[in-house]
Amino acid sequence: MRYVDEFQDPELAARLLDDIRATVTRPWALMEVCGGQTHTIIRHGIDQLLPDEVELIHGPGCPVCVTPLEVIDKALEIASRPEVIFCSFGDMLRVPGTGRDLFQVRGEGGDVRVVYSPLDALRIAEDNPDREVVFFGIGFETTAPPNAMTVYQARKRGVRNFSLLVSHVRVPPAIEAIMQSPDCRVQGFLAAGHVCSVMGTAEYPRLAERFHVPIVVTGFEPLDILEGVRRTVRQLERGEHTVDNAYPRAVRAEGNPAARAMLDDVFEVTDRAWRGIGVIPESGWRLSARYRDHDAEHRFQVGDISTREPAECRSGEVLQGLLKPHECEAFGTTCTPRTPLGATMVSSEGACAAYFLYRRLDLPARPDAATGRTPATSTTAPDPTAAVTTPSLEDSSVV
Repeated sequence: MRYVDEFQDPELAARLLDDIRATVTRPWALMEVCGGQTHTIIRHGIDQLLPDEVELIHGPGCPVCVTPLEVIDKALEIASRPEVIFCSFGDMLRVPGTGRDLFQVRGEGGDVRVVYSPLDALRIAEDNPDREVVFFGIGFETTAPPNAMTVYQARKRGVRNFSLLVSHVRVPPAIEAIMQSPDCRVQGFLAAGHVCSVMGTAEYPRLAERFHVPIVVTGFEPLDILEGVRRTVRQLERGEHTVDNAYPRAVRAEGNPAARAMLDDVFEVTDRAWRGIGVIPESGWRLSARYRDHDAEHRFQVGDISTREPAECRSGEVLQGLLKPHECEAFGTTCTPRTPLGATMVSSEGACAAYFLYRRLDLPARPDAATGRTPATSTTAPDPTAAVTTPSLEDSSVV
């Protein structure tokens, strides 16, 4: 049996850091794809412990954050209807739409309920046959299988008053879009282990070969992140660009065949808009024709809602890795967890929320004249005793 604290061992972390320092000879920019990985990095100060040559860029790996504004507005429209019980995970209730959020809809009398599983919403539908029950299905490949299973069960049980508002997105097309951007600085990726535990790694070798970037499948604990960085840097220094599974305790090359079969049955691939980024071809899922009767967007005729992002919110640049959260003028002032301008400040996996929660409030230093790089944090060296302002791997109270 292996326990979580084994993957937070400060002595092993120090050895990994020493290995990275001994390996790196030039600057490299790596992107972690998952918002959970971003929170681990910021919480434990991993980006500050790495050598200056290794920069971590935060990618669009927060499922709440990339849910487009128009989908949020569709949710608000549906949830406002008196015949609807609108069910969602709690982290979606504070995400701002145009002028309000789901909390405000609930305050205005809408029946908005927090559930812990899509199957909870299906049970609510069975218990309330005279009401329309809608579940807000968002997320990457990780959360798509249980949502697909719930729609499958609704059809099998004949629960006609249950529907799904779908905003599922896929990671590989997002990586492709990032690498095709003219502003891209990414030279290697830390791929999300939980996504690969479902989908496997078959889609990544093509990307690694096409864009000449190493892709290392990585877990979510501090040692997972450091091992992922170590393997990525080693490939870059050798001029290699392969897919490497550094998370074998959870990821197999073929993924989860049963989950993938369920996805193939219930969903079909479609173009999908990403908040702050735009439409990425074939980057999402929608319900297939067989299950279209359970599509909330189709059922409630909200497909024509269009919106515009607030100009003062720069979350799109954060999601693309073009901007660190504390480089945004609104960060920590007009944009806080209580008064968010965008989802990146309120989501439990949002980069802005991580920087705010773990006190990364300093403005970045100016670019170094020799390297042209802008440090991700202030020029003040981290104080290893200040666990609040500078989270450390040595803080054993952090789990």
